[in-house]
Amino acid sequence: MAPRTVMNRKLQRLKYLVLDSFSAAISWVLFFSYRKEVVEPQLFGSDVPFLFNSQFLFGVVSITLFWLILYFLFGYYENVYRKSRLIELGQTLLQSFVGVLVIFFVAILDDFIPSYKNYYSSIAILFLVHFITTYIFRFIFTSLTVYKIHNRYIGFNTLIVGGGNSAVGMFKNLTECKKSGGNLIVGFVNGMDQSGYALKEYIPYLGSYKDLRSVIKSNNIEEVLIAIERSEQHQILEGIINDLEGVDVLIKVKPNNYDILAGRVKMQSIFDVPLIEIKHDLMPVWQFSLKRVFDVVISLSALFLLSPLFLISTILVKIGSQGPVFFYQERIGIHGGLFKIIKFRSMFIDAEKNGPQLSSDSDPRITKWGNIMRRYRIDELPQFWNVLIGEMSLVGPRPEREFYAKQIIEKAPHYKHLQKVKPGVTSWGMVRYGYASSVDEMIERLRYDIIYIENMSIFNDLKVLIYTFKIVFQGRGK
Repeated sequence: MAPRTVMNRKLQRLKYLVLDSFSAAISWVLFFSYRKEVVEPQLFGSDVPFLFNSQFLFGVVSITLFWLILYFLFGYYENVYRKSRLIELGQTLLQSFVGVLVIFFVAILDDFIPSYKNYYSSIAILFLVHFITTYIFRFIFTSLTVYKIHNRYIGFNTLIVGGGNSAVGMFKNLTECKKSGGNLIVGFVNGMDQSGYALKEYIPYLGSYKDLRSVIKSNNIEEVLIAIERSEQHQILEGIINDLEGVDVLIKVKPNNYDILAGRVKMQSIFDVPLIEIKHDLMPVWQFSLKRVFDVVISLSALFLLSPLFLISTILVKIGSQGPVFFYQERIGIHGGLFKIIKFRSMFIDAEKNGPQLSSDSDPRITKWGNIMRRYRIDELPQFWNVLIGEMSLVGPRPEREFYAKQIIEKAPHYKHLQKVKPGVTSWGMVRYGYASSVDEMIERLRYDIIYIENMSIFNDLKVLIYTFKIVFQGRGK
């Protein structure tokens, strides 16, 4: 049977949601039954009737919604066709443990009980019932999906980059494997080699690697497998990966012997062809969710608590020079999207009437109050609004104007990697380097932001925030 090239992710996600909802409701009913049949008779000395009233139904619905929200925060419903049953086992264990702890402290801890031992038994019973019920449904459904992928009933539209012997070898390995890893090869684009195209005998030729983005879009590509010749790797591999930055595809590279010996090749499945996966996941999904929670809570708190400073700054900006209080400027955000950053105006109006210019410490365009604001970074405070509405984060690479971003990319193409994440009010580059007064200094600061992105974590965000507060209080913001 030919593979179905279109996979309905929304429907697949909905199926997982229905199964998880059903298992959550079932497990809570079973736990509730245990409480009525075992715990409460010990407390009251007689059987307690099991009432299916509105309060009970509200509890079932509330608990079910709680579990679904928890699964979303853990990112369980991402990549619904790329699940590993072993990894899913660990995920379900962790999710069940965290969820049961929350339910215990919120809904069970204040219950009347005959003995403290009932607390331990309640936690154990709820955990076992919820974990077993949830994982059984997940295991069955994921196993059915894996079966369909291995037997080529469904697959991921895949593009091979490279047309020489290396690409032919990869193609044969993928198609001759008894159990498929899910790759449905749509065609290939060539590397630098303009002759030969050995792969053309097997699959359609779709163009040059320079047309990669348009080929991906027009063919609904989900995976890109790079199998260029060794002689081409040092010339175009980095450029290909940079060009695919921000494109929603999974990128894998055929390794050489050095890559294998260096431990860069990780097995995803015993049936997969060994490849190096270019990871897009900078942090676990739950950390990204927690990062967003921090952004919202801290920005709301800052906008409220610093409102007196906002009022003072508004008055001083108006007194200091003519013009609006706030300064809006278009910047590049996540995935290259544009947004308008908000600041207190620190320069005289028409400061850039002759075109974009970077500021310096002794810039005559800056007002007296603007100098003070910049030293203590007061001018950045309105950006908490950008954070609140989701255009920025508290910590992330500082957003640049498109005018300068183009100049940076010409000299440092890896600048595009900064667009993997939301720009920030503060950054590791701002802490370690500070403001940049030229494109070369922007590129110099870039390396700190690259290091931050490759080591993103909630812990590192907290460190950046602490160092930022230190700089602000010391008046070293300029």
